Amino acid sequence: MKTFAQAIDKRSRGEMVNYLKNHFRYNTMNSWNNATSYACNLKITHLGLNGKIVDKLFDLIQTDAFRDTLRDLMDAFGEKHNYEWQAGFNGRSGGYLVLYQGEKKPSGYKSYCIECGQRNYKTVAESGNICGRCKEPERRDYLRTHMNVHTFPGRGTDHYDDFGDWELYSLRNRVELVQEFDLLADSIVKEAVHMVEVYDVQDETYYIPQTRKVMVI
Repeated sequence: MKTFAQAIDKRSRGEMVNYLKNHFRYNTMNSWNNATSYACNLKITHLGLNGKIVDKLFDLIQTDAFRDTLRDLMDAFGEKHNYEWQAGFNGRSGGYLVLYQGEKKPSGYKSYCIECGQRNYKTVAESGNICGRCKEPERRDYLRTHMNVHTFPGRGTDHYDDFGDWELYSLRNRVELVQEFDLLADSIVKEAVHMVEVYDVQDETYYIPQTRKVMVI
């Protein structure tokens, strides 16, 4: 199984620079945007896995539970960095894990409905506790400022830097960040293999309720 994390001697400027300069990169949006960032190729066929695991993974990645698990791992990475650094998938088939820049800022929402989840820009004191969507008296104020996470997909990271004029402290910080990103890629692969070993994938038939017009007497 392929791994991405590397041990880097952070006492050596040359070793750190080589690590960053030679790290695999990928587009943060589209190739024509000419912006890239640190990335890991997580295409299933490039992970050095045996054929049985590969075949099962192609089924597993189509499940919501699998995608939710990977999203939790990436969200934990973003939360650790206050979402100034985030991880996301890019590529035509979504096979590249890419390091993105972003931010977290107040959304403006002051309250929400515990019945249907509808959010409101006013407090309960300002407009009452009746939800405008479901009409239930279940609106509550947020106890803490509600925040939204934003990602800057068109922004590259260290795209043109040669690191020659970087202070050693800044260089170490960047290396540690990219190492954490590589560890995230390893965690995603390990978790995917674990899920292959634990779970089976089955087809499930489900029906979606629809509304139509009918004639009645």
